Amino acid sequence: MSYANHSQTNFTIGQQYQELLGLVLFSILSVVPCCVFLFINGTMLFTLRSKSVFCETSRYVLLYNLLFADTVLLVQSQLLYILAACRITLTYPVCGVLIMLANLTYVISPLTLVVMCLERYVAVCYPLRHATIITIRNTGMAIIAIWAFSSLNVLIQVLLLLDFPFEDLQSLQMRHFCGKESMLLNLMSDLYDKAYTGFVFVSASMAVTCSYVGVMVAARSASTDKASAQKACKTLLLHLVQLGLSLSSTIHNPLLIAMSKVLDRIIVVRIQNVLYVCIIIFPRCLSSLIYGIRDQTIRPILRDNLCCHSLCVSVAPVKAKICIITS
Repeated sequence: MSYANHSQTNFTIGQQYQELLGLVLFSILSVVPCCVFLFINGTMLFTLRSKSVFCETSRYVLLYNLLFADTVLLVQSQLLYILAACRITLTYPVCGVLIMLANLTYVISPLTLVVMCLERYVAVCYPLRHATIITIRNTGMAIIAIWAFSSLNVLIQVLLLLDFPFEDLQSLQMRHFCGKESMLLNLMSDLYDKAYTGFVFVSASMAVTCSYVGVMVAARSASTDKASAQKACKTLLLHLVQLGLSLSSTIHNPLLIAMSKVLDRIIVVRIQNVLYVCIIIFPRCLSSLIYGIRDQTIRPILRDNLCCHSLCVSVAPVKAKICIITS
């Protein structure tokens, strides 16, 4: 009898060890890509501020705004992921600040993509008026309008959140992990969030699609530069894919909640890690990959910056070793 109990205990411990090892492995596979993409995005942001041509061209200014918002959202998502993996719960005020920051930057990406698509549409369809319409001043005003629109959304969400009776709670410590769904504390907040997200992405999708159709029509015109139009079509199509991937991130948590009701916990955790990399992390680095590979102006400078960082990391230990030997 004691032998059977001992065997059962060893089996339970072994199973728990395997589950823990699997969780650690999948967590590492989620954290490492995020760190790599953060490094690429950070290098890309540095690249876009290293030359005056990037600061004086509307397309690159918009790209910087897009990358900045994506990088902030990536950092915030990774922070919440690490807190959840470590089973750390937050208070409602701290979680509210993090979620509102995510809501602020989350809408910046689709709105900036719309402006970038319109810029490409004007460049192809109205090349003679492009320099007068797409100026640095107008671009700056468009970026201010984007951030103001997103800030207004955050303000409305905060006002709806304050309507919740927090004084009735025994403690401000959250029982669950911090997440977007955790801060939708009343029906009105949930309905507003769904309506606002749907409105933004439907409007953005229509704008990008109309721009793509307009450029396709212009590409068939005899007076249009064929090469420029074809390149613009590919860029707009990639932006449409980015928009779709950003929209797919809205189903991340509802999908996990639905799967947790029918699947084992360990399987749900593994699926969560895969979905996190595919629809949360990857779309936030897609801009760096698209422009870092396709743009002839950015690519050589970005390559030099990436190689310089790698060289500095590899040369630093060698220098330290030489200093130790000489001393």
